Amino acid sequence: MKKDDYYKRIKASVRMSYLLRHNPEDLNMDKDGWVSVSSILEKLRISKADLDIIVENNDKKRFGYNEDETKIRAHQGHSKKIGVQIRYKEVQFPTDYYHGTVLMNLKSIEENGLHSGNRDYVHLSKDIRTAVNVGNRHGDTVIVLKIDGNQMKRDGYKIYESDNGVILTKEVPPKYLNRIK
Repeated sequence: MKKDDYYKRIKASVRMSYLLRHNPEDLNMDKDGWVSVSSILEKLRISKADLDIIVENNDKKRFGYNEDETKIRAHQGHSKKIGVQIRYKEVQFPTDYYHGTVLMNLKSIEENGLHSGNRDYVHLSKDIRTAVNVGNRHGDTVIVLKIDGNQMKRDGYKIYESDNGVILTKEVPPKYLNRIK
């Protein structure tokens, strides 16, 4: 692969993430977050082959096509302001989940729990390694919190899983959190 193609795809991936998750601009996005592939190709000025490579190789599997590959969307991470309402699969038998953060956020999280902020859901990981990777994006001193998904479910909280395996919930009150790292 040519270096120019690589950087072109990285730039297109970042731009697409912004468009599909936070600000669709003039793209016609439906309530489930789908936009037409042809409109995203035109907006990003890339080929379908480039888009396929971006979707396939995104490290977080952030994007996905519909069955006939005429539409594309971000799997999760949407800003509340765009009003996307994806119907995720509810987890029926939750387990422990993990959340990576940094030391400077710990006191607030211990007091207030985890909240979605300007996004639709709190993102949780299925394993410690992924949580550490998420925490590393925010700073040096990574803290990993274990979430008792079983107890949350028993207490009536809804837990979902996106198509790319990210665990989602509206909030995690402090009583379900336990610092493990």
